[in-house]
Amino acid sequence: MHLTDRVADIARMVEDIKAKLKVVTAASIKAETLDESRFEDIKDIHNHVMSRSQFSISEIEALCDELRSLRKA
Repeated sequence: MHLTDRVADIARMVEDIKAKLKVVTAASIKAETLDESRFEDIKDIHNHVMSRSQFSISEIEALCDELRSLRKA
């Protein structure tokens, strides 16, 4: 997979995640700030979020924290 494909996929996954979680602080999670080398981790989070219908507040916070931990250094 080419880097440009990964960047586009990451952007799409992040938008899916934000929409599904209805994240109030969506601006704090931006695809362009995520490390492309962590693609598989981002994909795992995306798959997890898309597979569930509901999340508790603490689960949403944990998922957002996990995404923030994948930011570029």
